[in-house]
Amino acid sequence: MKEIDFDRRLLIVSNRLPITTEIIDGRIALSAASGGLATGLGAWHQRSAGVWIGWPGTVGRLSTAQRNALDVQLAERGIVPVHLTRTEIRQYYDEFSNGVLWPVFHYLLDRIPLEGTTWDAYKRVNERFAERVAEQYRPGDLIWVHDYQLLLVPGILRRQLPDARIGFFLHIPFPAGEIFRTLPWRRAILEGLLGADLIGFHTYSYLEHFVRALSDLSGVEAEDRRVWVDDRQVRLGVFPMGIDTETFRQLASSPSVETRLQAIRHEARGRTTLLGVDRLDYTKGIPRRLLAMEMLLENDPSLRDRIWLIQVAVPSRETVPSYQEFRREIDGMIGRINGTYATPTSMPIHYLHQSVAQEQLVALYRRADVMLVTPLRDGMNLVAKEYIASRVDDDGVLVLSEFAGAAEELHEAISVNAYDVRDLATKMGEALGMGSEERKLRMRAMRRRVTAHDVHRWATDFIRSLERDPGPEARATPAAALADVLRQVRTTETAAILLDYDGTLVPIVRLPEQATPDHELLRLLTSLAQRPHTIVQLVSNRSRDTLNDWFGPLPITLWAEHGIWLRPVGGATWQPAVDLGDLGW
Repeated sequence: MKEIDFDRRLLIVSNRLPITTEIIDGRIALSAASGGLATGLGAWHQRSAGVWIGWPGTVGRLSTAQRNALDVQLAERGIVPVHLTRTEIRQYYDEFSNGVLWPVFHYLLDRIPLEGTTWDAYKRVNERFAERVAEQYRPGDLIWVHDYQLLLVPGILRRQLPDARIGFFLHIPFPAGEIFRTLPWRRAILEGLLGADLIGFHTYSYLEHFVRALSDLSGVEAEDRRVWVDDRQVRLGVFPMGIDTETFRQLASSPSVETRLQAIRHEARGRTTLLGVDRLDYTKGIPRRLLAMEMLLENDPSLRDRIWLIQVAVPSRETVPSYQEFRREIDGMIGRINGTYATPTSMPIHYLHQSVAQEQLVALYRRADVMLVTPLRDGMNLVAKEYIASRVDDDGVLVLSEFAGAAEELHEAISVNAYDVRDLATKMGEALGMGSEERKLRMRAMRRRVTAHDVHRWATDFIRSLERDPGPEARATPAAALADVLRQVRTTETAAILLDYDGTLVPIVRLPEQATPDHELLRLLTSLAQRPHTIVQLVSNRSRDTLNDWFGPLPITLWAEHGIWLRPVGGATWQPAVDLGDLGW
């Protein structure tokens, strides 16, 4: 990692903190959390004397004295907690963030609950986070807000801290416009995000989806990866998140991993190993992966003693009924496949429903001949990059869903449509049959890319972009632009003024009769036309008869039907402005 220049303090805002809390023998014990965010921002947090603001976990079981002691220990680490009640966590986190936003942003609309949602609780908790940030803020600080749980925080902060430099990064996909617009709170979410100075996404696709949503729902148009909110510029950027490549490389070469690797090889008994490592979540594509494995074994019975799939499913949201049902579905599928295709010496699927220590995980990566990363939708999927970083032997094949953000970087992987079980089975067979030379060629190319774009570069690129001054360029507000035009009209001797009608002189309406000009508008147009050396021309898509009825007596030029027909000032008849014989109608 390059040396970091810490000129400004960084305030990091995320739902969870980079620590875990345990009570051991009645005492509070803090330990560093794993994960890309904690790793990538750890140096910035510590060496900039920054502040990390987030939820410290459920502390309701702590006594008042223990909770106060926890706050003191967190403060010593530069951490400011946002304490939430069990009810707030259930409503804001479980029911709205994960019950509504998570499935919508992952294109799984059928997972949205039919009953009422807890949007109000989501708003209140976002306000709580923003209040804590505002309390900690000092002029010159950089604020970096993270992920879908806190979509409203940038907008709230902008109202409280109008001059603050605020960044936001979305760690999950931003969905296509047709999906995003299903949310009843879509405009409020966009308004919240536009409070940031810089909004970051993993891929260009997600950025383009966001731009389309802004255009369709808010009428805000992007210009060169930036949009304007009044006179304030909001920049949009693509920052593909990486991993701590060096840590995985060192672990992969360590004696402890080598010991675990030998144990896995012994258990494999010469079989080719396929590996899946996922949170137990319905977005990860595990059922279709299992069906593809079943199809592979059914189509080629000789594989039953030659291959095995190790599927690690890390427990996730175990108190949520839909996740409990999903686990039962997975358990049932694995039991059925193993019961059908097992032999006296081999079980096709080895299932681990548990968290796995990092050294054991790297040993599994080292052993996997084929890595299956097949989510139905995923913001990035860092498992794919962890596998690549762990393959210090430059071997192994990655089968990667085209719906994972990582697919936009890892072109040497075998791409698969994760919804198509037959395609997945075919690509798994292709991976099993790939020759050594091609495997190594592909893996070396991916390793170079993953090494060059690690999590430290991701964090540095975003922060440097956030602190960069967008420059002196400014865009006038509509009111300022209008004032400038009026100044020019007042000082010029002659003027030709072209006016649109619908949407300019009157609002856009559904029924034509609702757009009839009132007396005040007719008086204003007459006064403008009577100004010396001034020509007023009104252009409309409306018919000649309508414009005659509305503006016939006025001393102005009329253009009807999108400018095809012209009635000059003082004219009694309409003239075609184009040769109608050449239109081909």
